[in-house]
Amino acid sequence: MLYICIPTYNEGPTIGVLLWRIRKVFQGYSREYEIVVYDDGSTDGTRERLEPYAEIAPLTVLRSESRMGYAHALDRLCREVSRRTRYPRRDAMIVLQGDFTDQPEHLPELVKRFEGGADIVLTERAEADAPAAVRRLRMLAPWMVRFFVNTRGVTDPFSGFRLYRISLLRDLIKSFGEKPLVTSSGWAANVELLMNTAPLARRIESVSLAPRYDLRVRESRIRPVADAMALYRFAWGARGRRITLPTAEPRGRGLTPSAASPAANAAGTGTTDTSDGVGPVQAPDAALTSVSTRRRSRGGRSRRTGS
Repeated sequence: MLYICIPTYNEGPTIGVLLWRIRKVFQGYSREYEIVVYDDGSTDGTRERLEPYAEIAPLTVLRSESRMGYAHALDRLCREVSRRTRYPRRDAMIVLQGDFTDQPEHLPELVKRFEGGADIVLTERAEADAPAAVRRLRMLAPWMVRFFVNTRGVTDPFSGFRLYRISLLRDLIKSFGEKPLVTSSGWAANVELLMNTAPLARRIESVSLAPRYDLRVRESRIRPVADAMALYRFAWGARGRRITLPTAEPRGRGLTPSAASPAANAAGTGTTDTSDGVGPVQAPDAALTSVSTRRRSRGGRSRRTGS
């Protein structure tokens, strides 16, 4: 099962068309799927526009009566798919923005890598004509984390368009308990979720995809200075931690998880490293190694909330 998770806030003009495009993708790319939308207290009719789609797509809508923020949306979506799944090692969560920036037609690129054995699939944003605010934050963001968090090998730790194997999220939830899985805002929330899940992964892959800012019907919500400061605060709290991609290994060969990564060892033995705490400070370092595994894809018919 693929859970397509969409955090939304006032995405009424685009959310209906986005659901239709997702449905169309899976009509031609037969996989079992569900769409889970988190509506973060929208006031523009997003909720009303979602209702008719429950009749034609496998759609679940989570709602908040007031705006709680992007970090809360990620936390709710992670916990919901972990609760719903019956086969956490076979199923995946894909986070997709609701404003047309992330293209549903790119979903098969992430799924292919997941079915090839990846536990996390990152997207690296290829060059695109981004709004001025996004371009400024892209310039500032690497400098905000560079001196505190080691992101060696991760070209774009800020992108939110990602796939996670749900068994990783379930282990993370067991470790965190009722504490929020993510506490930062904006792009920092994407870095934090990756940092918290990466130690549990045996294999991480990435794919370069071009976002489509030209298809948006609203202004960007990026605030370059405020979002850069959020990244700085996160990085300062996470200082000394790292996110590193596994080194490439030939197909069919694998390495056991590194002894330097207690969380990775816990994932490999089926146990959870409970030394993880809230947010970036208490969780263990993410020293990753690669284990090449192959997963057989599941067929079947399809059933379906920033930047």
